[in-house]
Amino acid sequence: MSRPEPRLVTSGPLPYLLSLPAGPAPAAGPLPLLCFLHGYDEGAPLPIHQGLTRHGPLAPSASARATAEFVVVAAQMPARGDLWHRHAAGVREIVRQVQAEHGADADRTFLTGFSFGGNGVFDLAREGPWAALWPVDPTRVPPADPGLPVWLSSGEISRRAERAFIQRLRLEPPAGEPGDRVYVDEGHDHVGTARLAYGDDRIYTWLLSRGA
Repeated sequence: MSRPEPRLVTSGPLPYLLSLPAGPAPAAGPLPLLCFLHGYDEGAPLPIHQGLTRHGPLAPSASARATAEFVVVAAQMPARGDLWHRHAAGVREIVRQVQAEHGADADRTFLTGFSFGGNGVFDLAREGPWAALWPVDPTRVPPADPGLPVWLSSGEISRRAERAFIQRLRLEPPAGEPGDRVYVDEGHDHVGTARLAYGDDRIYTWLLSRGA
């Protein structure tokens, strides 16, 4: 399955890459949208195409389902750091723009992020149209339960606070049919966790099952 080339959009509050599935629109209705928040090393001044295809749903190692079944949006912050909370309004505006221009499904809009981007998933959780959250090896435990379905792909960093993540978010391993609060740790390092997580077909299935 060929992977569509993401295009750069600079008309929003942040520059972002946009990937639209190739082929005609599905008869089943509007496509789901997956919004990706990058980590520290992927921020500016790294060129946006290089940074935002390094990890996440636009990476070459990601499951083909990411770009075949979802509209994917990946914005880049102007400065590096644990700063996604400063850009919450900008991310929401970009998502609304893509929903309006490309008919993405407002009821199946999901938020994911790696490392500092995983922190951003929790920071933006209560201020967006998200149907479910997918943080990948975040570096800190959220201060409160976001009140949404969560799949935590844990790795080298978040593993250090495993008990706190599980208790705060009421997470469980995905035995049988995964529930609304899932914790998975495959025992890999930080980057290896991202590669495995975004290549895992079952998480995309789980996201779609959480859409209204």
